[in-house]
Amino acid sequence: MSGEGAPTTDGVDGTGVRVTIVAGTWHEAISTGLVDGATRALEAMNAAVTLVRVPGSFELPIVAKAALDNGADAVVALGVIIRGGTPHFEYVSDAATSGLTRVALDTGKPVGFGLLTLDDEQQGLDRAGLAGSKEDKGAEAASAAVETVLTLRRLSSPALAG
Repeated sequence: MSGEGAPTTDGVDGTGVRVTIVAGTWHEAISTGLVDGATRALEAMNAAVTLVRVPGSFELPIVAKAALDNGADAVVALGVIIRGGTPHFEYVSDAATSGLTRVALDTGKPVGFGLLTLDDEQQGLDRAGLAGSKEDKGAEAASAAVETVLTLRRLSSPALAG
């Protein structure tokens, strides 16, 4: 499983970091697990958390941008796309991924990437941070978002500017 070698984020202090979780509602058990994992991680880092639900993964970029434009320091984008028998999977996966990348670059603010692109439901259950899951992709995306906010703040500090 790809989670092997994941960094640990123990001791990261996200006090004062405002994070909006933007999560799709498709595949409820998996998406709820992702949201719960992200929320646990953000609370453990003392970040301020807001949750916004959207219909699906295609809507993640526009709502993520709105959250960042309206004061969030970072967004954690969570969604679930499971491959079916049509090319829809590829179109939605590519659009959501490209859109989230664009949002991060256009706003200059982090987007924690928790969009699961899966061949089947079991892969999602294995990554959703549920009891018995092998990974917690919601928590990983949340940690990445907060750590990136902190890194950007350090890079813009006067000590580095001179």
